[in-house]
Amino acid sequence: MEFRVLKYFLVTAQEGNMTRAAEVLMTTQSNLSKQLTALEDSLGKQLFLREGRRLVLTEEGMYLRKRAKEIIELAERTESEIMGYEDEVSGVVHIGAAETRVMYKLAGSMIKAREQYPEITFDILSGSTAEVSEMVDKGLLDFALMVSPIDTGKYDYLELPYKEKTGLLMRRDHPLAEKKVIRPEDIKNEPVLTAHQQLDGNTLAGWLGRDMHSLNIVSTFNLITNPSMMVEAGLGSAFTLEDLVRTDESSVLCFRPLSPAVEAGFYLYWKKYQIFTRAAEAFLKVMQEDMI
Repeated sequence: MEFRVLKYFLVTAQEGNMTRAAEVLMTTQSNLSKQLTALEDSLGKQLFLREGRRLVLTEEGMYLRKRAKEIIELAERTESEIMGYEDEVSGVVHIGAAETRVMYKLAGSMIKAREQYPEITFDILSGSTAEVSEMVDKGLLDFALMVSPIDTGKYDYLELPYKEKTGLLMRRDHPLAEKKVIRPEDIKNEPVLTAHQQLDGNTLAGWLGRDMHSLNIVSTFNLITNPSMMVEAGLGSAFTLEDLVRTDESSVLCFRPLSPAVEAGFYLYWKKYQIFTRAAEAFLKVMQEDMI
């Protein structure tokens, strides 16, 4: 598969129309049709279905769209990094991150890095552990800032000297809001929302004394912003880290820590044997110095 043909495919998938895609690509409709037909023939799969004048991706087409985006992004990023290699230390450092107040600390290191190398910029992707780790594995991210545990056999890492309390986010008028802490017996039949990584990793099983799947889980999520609105609406209470959502006295919501206390540790990690860009290498050096 040629990059040019993959770009043809992506634009056609985005536009959903052969005529508009040809105009965007500044080519003829017949040439575009020929290139896409050749792509389908080489793969032995149909990538588009016609619904009137609209082109709709097949299941195989949706899979190729995901992979094509990753391939082209990685190729363009590699080209940009190689072209700028003889310049001063510059470029984009790509970081995937969980929602956490540790980002304040990370921002401090970013400021220091930019003081030394003003041409360095940062691209931050917020996501779950699974989403971010997959992008690290594919070389689409330089680093990930995530809650412990991590696969230390797969990644190199810095353990960050920060901890955050895990607790339950709930409406201020919830009966449990009268308690100072939440114990396992308090949530026996309560509807709760939990993050995918908490559920997949069964990370609260030690505190709970049983498998997390035994809880009355009404929803799962990857980031807390939207679930906090669901909690506010009365769907249930959500397991989350402290201070990610506004819970001051004027808020409808409040946070109660778990007891016995459950604290989350944090790591900055990257793929083993990673060959860094000079920008990523410079940022990592600053981070390492800040951790001393």
